[in-house]
Amino acid sequence: MPGKLGKTTKQRMAMLRNQASQLLWYGRIETTAARAKELRPYVEKLITKAVNTYDDVVEYDVIAKDKKGKEIKATSVKDGPRKLAARRAIIAKTYDLQEIKDFNESKRDYKTRTKAIQHPLVEKIFNELAPKYAQRKEELGQGGGYTRIYLLGQRRGDAAETAIIELV
Repeated sequence: MPGKLGKTTKQRMAMLRNQASQLLWYGRIETTAARAKELRPYVEKLITKAVNTYDDVVEYDVIAKDKKGKEIKATSVKDGPRKLAARRAIIAKTYDLQEIKDFNESKRDYKTRTKAIQHPLVEKIFNELAPKYAQRKEELGQGGGYTRIYLLGQRRGDAAETAIIELV
């Protein structure tokens, strides 16, 4: 029996997960107004989770031996427990999108550029979006309000109200 948006719960959650992934990756998508209004709180909660935990990192010293037996001291950085939990929650609520190969980029360059990145969308959320919105939160003194919806009018064919939802 269909529920909200004329879909079953599993279908609706898969649709929200897909649209949230696309919105976070590209910054804006065009959809129906009803779907945009359902998507807004879903995405805002994901971004808030990232903003609150993106700076939770643990640094520690690592002592390794090179080929000649000489000890090398290095500092390594890992996610803290709060950031790791947030990262896993975001992975569970979005689809993993792959990095796109640039037009003039060779296959070898693409592989070296993306070798260390396991989850490109999650990396983008924590490395680009979270710091940007954390700075915005400091300046404005408020959290939230990360998305904006523009109503476009009715779509030809089925007269559905269309909208653009974008990251601010």
